Amino acid sequence: MYRIFEWNPQLKPYSDAIDWRMQLYRTVRDRILGDIPSLKDFANAHQYYGFHHVDGGWYYREWAPGARRLYLEGDFNDWNRTSHPMKPLGNGSWEIWLKGDDALWEGCRVKVVVDSNYSMIGMERIPLFARRVVQDPETRMFCCEVVDDSRVFPWTDETFAGEDDLYIYEAHVGMAQEEGRVGTYLEFAENVLPRIKEAGYNTVQLMAVMEHPYYGSFGYQVSNFYAASSWFGKPDDLKTLVNRAHELGIRVLLDVVHSHAVKNTAEGINMFDGTVWQFFHDGMKGEHPAWGTKCFDYGNDGVLHFLLSNLKFWMEEYHFDGFRFDGVTSMIYHNHGLGVDFDSDDKYFSDNTHLEAITYLQLANELIREVNPKAVTVAEDMSGMPGMALPIKDGGIGFDYRLGMGLPDLWIKTVKELTDEQWDMFAIWCDMCLRRPGEKTIAYVESHDQALVGDKTMIFRLADAAMYTDMNRACHSPVIDRAVALHKMIRLFTLAGGGEGYLNFMGNEFGHPEWIDFPREGNNWSFHYCRRQWSLLDNGFLKYGQLGAFDGDMIRVMRENRLFNQRMGDLMLNKQPEKMLAFYRHGLLFAFNFHPSNSLTNVLIPVHQPGEYTVVLSTDDEVYGGWGRIEHLVYSSKMFDGKHYVELYLPARTAVVLKERVILPEDIREPEDVPEPETDPEKPTKTQTEKTIHDQL
Repeated sequence: MYRIFEWNPQLKPYSDAIDWRMQLYRTVRDRILGDIPSLKDFANAHQYYGFHHVDGGWYYREWAPGARRLYLEGDFNDWNRTSHPMKPLGNGSWEIWLKGDDALWEGCRVKVVVDSNYSMIGMERIPLFARRVVQDPETRMFCCEVVDDSRVFPWTDETFAGEDDLYIYEAHVGMAQEEGRVGTYLEFAENVLPRIKEAGYNTVQLMAVMEHPYYGSFGYQVSNFYAASSWFGKPDDLKTLVNRAHELGIRVLLDVVHSHAVKNTAEGINMFDGTVWQFFHDGMKGEHPAWGTKCFDYGNDGVLHFLLSNLKFWMEEYHFDGFRFDGVTSMIYHNHGLGVDFDSDDKYFSDNTHLEAITYLQLANELIREVNPKAVTVAEDMSGMPGMALPIKDGGIGFDYRLGMGLPDLWIKTVKELTDEQWDMFAIWCDMCLRRPGEKTIAYVESHDQALVGDKTMIFRLADAAMYTDMNRACHSPVIDRAVALHKMIRLFTLAGGGEGYLNFMGNEFGHPEWIDFPREGNNWSFHYCRRQWSLLDNGFLKYGQLGAFDGDMIRVMRENRLFNQRMGDLMLNKQPEKMLAFYRHGLLFAFNFHPSNSLTNVLIPVHQPGEYTVVLSTDDEVYGGWGRIEHLVYSSKMFDGKHYVELYLPARTAVVLKERVILPEDIREPEDVPEPETDPEKPTKTQTEKTIHDQL
């Protein structure tokens, strides 16, 4: 019996289904390995196929099982389409040997000409394992440039090891600069990585690194799986970025897209050998109805070899520390999860479940750990598939984390559909805690999904048009004051209560205004909304700097106190009419007053044990754009009726974080004899205080 049933006893009726998916995993694993000792030894397609410079010449090998003839053409032979035929090796493999170290060279442009047994003759294609693909500025056609793999990059990260806790900064290299153009890997390394470090994030998740022909796809329609996108520079430039991140102590995750591929045949892998089924399902099963892309056949051993080797390639060639897997929900259901409300366990274990895709994800996670035991994997799954972030040996799929995709929807629904007076803080708290036992979640308020054109960032939902006029620090309007206060509180509440890791999209930490709109015909190919206006954060005159300062201190406090060492927060107080809620997590006490107008005096918050509590963070500090109403004092717990409390003043739309210092028994002393104080009519009597406590309880 797998441990998944210990954490999820309600799944026992589905034990046969879970047993079957585990048996399929073992069967496929045994089949593809044969006598090969491990997946790490199996996933080496990139070391065999593609271009390889060895002493005395170059090998180029290709995998094209449906091809009849292959030829190599390029700058090296004046683009003669037939002068350099490739030799068939059997099992779909082809090879050509070019004698001489100068037969090819770094940057030499090449293509492969494919004659198919099925549907095409003389089709010019980009090699499947191309490591660099560029677009001709005049013809707009894409072409492979040879990368000399005999050159050794001067890595300096041999001893790098990322922190255990994840504070992820999701970023897009191209839009990470303020000018109206595409940014580069080197600019990101020089200008943005120090910002990420200063902001306190210890992991950067890079989008759009795998080559994609359409810039506006945000990198999610991949054409060349082994090529680092030339939109941002050369392969060595990306290596420089990763190496620099490691020097700064920042882990780098690749946003990997193995859920689908672009349909393009001239640029991509679709019909490379003249057949659809080389990589994808035939017919409608191979068509993604919502994305207009091709769906992989995960039951094809050649596809498994290609995709698993791709993961190992990015880890070995570019030293990525793990992956965020895009579109997992689309992968693991035959209908891609479209239009399905996953409101019962039946929907996870039905004929709609794509078991071959689940097997691939299990193999992928096993391989990644073999290559780097400290690697991190995150699944983008909105369905809540049980076991997604459980170890394979326990009946799981093997990811370290799942994205808490319901949390952004929760906040959007709350802000969009409810007045502030209608917020139900206990319901929001329950949604924060809605996490599968034993599985870790990445909490977030918004990712790139919420920042795209057609949607709104959280700050834009809260402030709307007032962002254009009232964000000066000297200006105080009700709309902006509310937006600034709630932006801080929502992010703090989500980080502190919503998961075992945290994610922020580039710029959202300081409330970057408006949306992201990539250059396209509909906006006259403008970059105006496809950049990050760092000057808004830096100029010192606007409230964006105050929001950024709060986010940085919030991350710092959580990291210093190892917040995620306690999986779930302990709810200590919930006062629904007052919109007030408090919880404890790993030595920190969080108290929130979301009420739009009622400030609370003498709030008594239960604590686990006697101690002293120091304010380590307040959303109301003036440096964060607040009003400075919270005093940074040491609050000693008080005992009433055998229970311990901390008494606080909690203004409207304010949150405060206190750090616990437990009073040990040897610290407790009997009170000395002192004269009775004079009665102060302004102070409540003990009887009045006790009555206040009982009223709250």
